[in-house]
Amino acid sequence: MKVVTWNVNSLKVRMPRVLELLAALEPDVVCMQETKTEAAAFPADELAAAGYDAVHHSAGRWAGVAILARHEVGPIADAVSGLSGELREDEARWVEATVSGMRVASVYVPNGREVDSPTYDEKLAFLDAIAERAGQLRSSDEPMLIAGDFNVAPADIDVYDVAAFEGSTHVQPEERRRVEAILEAGELVDAYRELHPDDVHYTWWDYRQGHFHRGMGLRIDLALLSARAAGTLTACGIARDFRKGTKPSDHAPLVVEL
Repeated sequence: MKVVTWNVNSLKVRMPRVLELLAALEPDVVCMQETKTEAAAFPADELAAAGYDAVHHSAGRWAGVAILARHEVGPIADAVSGLSGELREDEARWVEATVSGMRVASVYVPNGREVDSPTYDEKLAFLDAIAERAGQLRSSDEPMLIAGDFNVAPADIDVYDVAAFEGSTHVQPEERRRVEAILEAGELVDAYRELHPDDVHYTWWDYRQGHFHRGMGLRIDLALLSARAAGTLTACGIARDFRKGTKPSDHAPLVVEL
C-alpha cells in the first residue's frame, strides 16, 4: 500500500497539482490538509473521476482535512470527524476512517502563531487530544496511521537553523514533548525517521526569499505508524518535485510504502 500525506494549502488553487500527483504516484490512500473548502464545494466528483473516493471534514476558508482512497482499495468506512478535547471544534482539523483494514487519520495541527498566546494554548491542547485518541486507537486490532501537518519539528535535525527559531513555535520543548506523548500513547513510530535516522530533509519551506531553493525548511509533516503497520514499512520519502512548478503548495508530499 502506498500512502501520501500532503498539506495542499487550498484545494481550489492546488487541484491541478493534486490530480497530477494522483496520476504520477498512483497512491492507494492520500491524507490531505489545509483543503480550505466549504463542505458543499469539496471536489468529490472530480476526485471520483480520477479514481478516488473521499471523506472530508471541511470548514471553509481555514483548515480542512480529507482522506482519499483509490477505488480498487475498497470503501472508506466508519469515518469520524473532530477530536474530543480540541478547543476549537469549529475548525476542521481531524478526520479518521478505516481503509483496507487500517485506521487512517488525517490531521492538521494548529500553527500556534506565538508562544504564550491563546492560539499556542489551542495547539498544545490539540496535541494532547491527539495523544488521547492515539491511546484509544491502540487498543483496536486495526493497524494505525496518523498522518499530516503537525506544525512541530520533532528534533533539531528537522530545522534548517535552530537559532533562527529561538523563542518561536514549532521547536519548543513543550511541543516536542507532546509529539513524543503521541508516539508513546499510540505505540507509534515516525515512519521517516524509522528508515532515515540521520538524514536532513524537509517537508515545508516558506514561499518568501527563496527558502526552498536555499534549503531553508522544516520537517513538520509526519506519518506515525502503529507497530503492526510499521512492521510492513518498506519506504518513506519526500516528493520534492511537487514543491516546484506551477502554483506549488509550500509543503511537499510525504510518501509512505507499506
